[in-house]
Amino acid sequence: MSFFNQLKSKAEELLPFGQNRGQQGSGSSSHQNYPGRSYQHPPPGQWYQPPPGQLYQPSPGQWYPPPPGQWQQPPPGQWQQPPPAQWQQTTPPPPPPPYGSHPNGAAPPIPTGSRPGETSPDAQGPGVYWRPNFCAGIPVGEEFEQKQGHGDPWGWGNNELQNYTAEPSNSFYTPDGKLVLRAVARPAHPDPEARWTSARLVSRRTLARPDGCVTAWLTLPCAEGIWPAFWMLPREPFVWPHEGEVDIAETWNGDCQNHSCLHWGFYTPEDAPKHLVRQTHVADMARRPVRFDFAWRCGGTGIRKEDGKSAGGGRLMWYVDGRPVMRNIMPPGTRPIEDWCILLNVAMGGNVCQGKEPREGAYDLVVHSLQLTEAPEGGWGGFENDWHRCVDGAVM
Repeated sequence: MSFFNQLKSKAEELLPFGQNRGQQGSGSSSHQNYPGRSYQHPPPGQWYQPPPGQLYQPSPGQWYPPPPGQWQQPPPGQWQQPPPAQWQQTTPPPPPPPYGSHPNGAAPPIPTGSRPGETSPDAQGPGVYWRPNFCAGIPVGEEFEQKQGHGDPWGWGNNELQNYTAEPSNSFYTPDGKLVLRAVARPAHPDPEARWTSARLVSRRTLARPDGCVTAWLTLPCAEGIWPAFWMLPREPFVWPHEGEVDIAETWNGDCQNHSCLHWGFYTPEDAPKHLVRQTHVADMARRPVRFDFAWRCGGTGIRKEDGKSAGGGRLMWYVDGRPVMRNIMPPGTRPIEDWCILLNVAMGGNVCQGKEPREGAYDLVVHSLQLTEAPEGGWGGFENDWHRCVDGAVM
């Protein structure tokens, strides 16, 4: 069977051939179908593997306090049974208590640092032109649009389970200045809308510059049926997939594999070269803040007069913990990078998770720091050096 026939066969297992697949959608336009990201595994040897000895060793977990009355997520693989469900309550019951605590015990202590022995990622350096205010005294909705519902098409095009909400039980700031996106699984709840709830946030700020870098320190939930993501799309309204998608951090089903991706085509054999990816194993991504950077240098590449789209040619670079893991050229016909937004979400179940459902409990994506800067760390000279030693994205 040819490569393209194999790709077509894989795609048809997930949805009818030719259907637009969208994980991200607001339902605001009938022409706005968002990325399905129904990934297909490439041949062996195409994924980026970090050099021996460069993987971080696990460090003690740091769990962040939820709003009053809510239990925090326990470490991966150490779930306990949650308290008996009280379905008559008007507010959701709390997630399971942390490992080693008691249902009626005190909440875990507030941590005082992010990475012992290192400079805190909260330090704002020169060249920062946007940094959201993670203050517990303001609503999350001031800095981010909080998407709601099941998407259009339903399940965000991937048969995902989650109902996105704007409730503080699903997205909130902690007293020590972190942003938490919490997915809550309660499969036995009698209300279908309350069984799988989560958060999906879109920055109200665009990248706004032809050259720059976005940096985030994230602790990612890693568990079966859970799919957290830190990524970018053009500002709405837009047309997916032609105007592009960039995935900076995403992992699913607890495999601790990060996927750096660039998409600008449909999931069809002829568009296969328009889906590029590199995979990086980060064994302890659920137990420490991991640094993710995406740098772009698109100034001077031009805008097409006929449609206002990018003329292409800009350079893009993905980093994990300061190491360049993937590079690529900005495809022509995509939205100019200045008009893109940042997204954070935690999806549950669906095609990408291979139909697996998360166990009952709470799963937190913790954003320790997020900022936009005029240049990547090391400046544009460092970017040039990284470009020459980095690898191109591999066709999915």
